[in-house]
Amino acid sequence: MTTMSVAEYARDCAAQGLRGDYSVCRADFTVAQGYDYSDEEQAVWRTLCDRQTKLTRKLAHHSYLDGVEKLGLLDRIPDFEDVSTKLRKLTGWEIVAVPGLIPAAPFFDHLANRRFPVTNWLRTRQELDYIVEPDMFHDFFGHVPVLSQPVFADFMQMYGRKAGDIIALGGDEMITRLYWYTAEYGLMQEAGQPLKAFGAGLMSSFTELQFAVEGKDAHHVPFDLETVMRTGYEIDKFQRAYFVLPSFDALRDAFQTADFEAIVARRKGQPALDPATV
Repeated sequence: MTTMSVAEYARDCAAQGLRGDYSVCRADFTVAQGYDYSDEEQAVWRTLCDRQTKLTRKLAHHSYLDGVEKLGLLDRIPDFEDVSTKLRKLTGWEIVAVPGLIPAAPFFDHLANRRFPVTNWLRTRQELDYIVEPDMFHDFFGHVPVLSQPVFADFMQMYGRKAGDIIALGGDEMITRLYWYTAEYGLMQEAGQPLKAFGAGLMSSFTELQFAVEGKDAHHVPFDLETVMRTGYEIDKFQRAYFVLPSFDALRDAFQTADFEAIVARRKGQPALDPATV
């Protein structure tokens, strides 16, 4: 896995016009949260949370809602250390501030050590519905609540520990798809229960959350780890497939027992499956 220095990455991000201040990154690509948010930023946070909570109370899996209640994320922009104190007691995870997207190697290292990177800046009022870069609302409101759930927390740590090895085998696109279709766009339907969502990309999206769970054209596919790893995905539009887990235990156990070396050897170089046809 190619490594990049903080200075090199900062120059590359500046050239791309990315919003975060990468020039102040530490060696592990973390930064201070810098809790100096304006009244307008606090108002945007409350607007986002108020609007999205009306949907998540109806469409989110109970594990997500339980995490929101335990961590308290809605009234004001969260203080990362305050939330980390609560999260450590629940699952041993903590929050670290980053300026935005960071390279794969430090991202995986943080996950492997139960540290979840969260962007330290928030979108503007003009970006309520869509933002190109993941911001604090996506990272915190989307990802952090389910880290309060022990089984999912274990999966995320295992993912961080194994992802680099899978990339070294040539499975970089495959392991990325697994994260995309679970941590970002995962659905859950436990036995005898209605379909619910838990993925961060859905939790933080006002429009796609409704479509993924209730849309008559949403394509729901039973979770199969190898199929997920082979299926292409959409970056800037609604997903054409949503994989449905029966439980977090099923996700953790499938990941824990998978022969990734064999999967990559079989599938490396093959074109991605069309999500509309899986």
